[in-house]
Amino acid sequence: MSAKVEFDATFTSRSGQTRDRVVIEKVIVGGWTGRDKAALQHHIDELAKIGVKPPAKTPLFYRVGVSRLSVADAIEVIGDGSSGEVEYVLVNHKGRIWVGAGSDHTDRVVEHMGITVAKQLCDKPIATEFWPLDEVEGHWDKILIRSTIHEDGKDVVYQDGGVAGLLSPAELLGHLRADGGELGERTLMFGGTCGAIGGVRFSPRFSLELTDPVLNRRISHSYDVVPVPILG
Repeated sequence: MSAKVEFDATFTSRSGQTRDRVVIEKVIVGGWTGRDKAALQHHIDELAKIGVKPPAKTPLFYRVGVSRLSVADAIEVIGDGSSGEVEYVLVNHKGRIWVGAGSDHTDRVVEHMGITVAKQLCDKPIATEFWPLDEVEGHWDKILIRSTIHEDGKDVVYQDGGVAGLLSPAELLGHLRADGGELGERTLMFGGTCGAIGGVRFSPRFSLELTDPVLNRRISHSYDVVPVPILG
């Protein structure tokens, strides 16, 4: 018997909205997926400042336990050394690929010891709305990603960019197949992020959004980050 996560989701297309039960049995995190080499190097450099070794190649595909996927409004983390990352996500649901949004929340303290371990330590919050990939592929580079954090008593823009700086879904899936992987049924994959404005840092609240200005649609999600005390 395989592990799985189930949740109710909204599927929004040109023909309207439907609700369906989603079952996820495998989660992949696409890392170092920048299409813009300068932006990719910026992200590598900002993580190097906190001791994260540069990747041997790009992109890389990390596995995390499916139980780490979360649709909750709050997650618990170890101490205050983690941070979120807004990303587009791809999910294969009933033979069709859908686009959504999520946060590859990662423990930055442990990250310099091993990225796979650091990613496994944190839940991965996602929004529960998805768009058909085939409806947005034609204008993919116009889609925007953005996140905000709560800092000094106010909301602050933490990331602000476009997916044009990342490998497109077709490119990313091509790399995944070249590595012997597949976005099979009941599989969800995180597609990458953009650099943090002001550096990577902890926040007690993280908000993310994926915006399609062509079809005038937006997917958003917010969650609280609750530190668990480190006692030894």
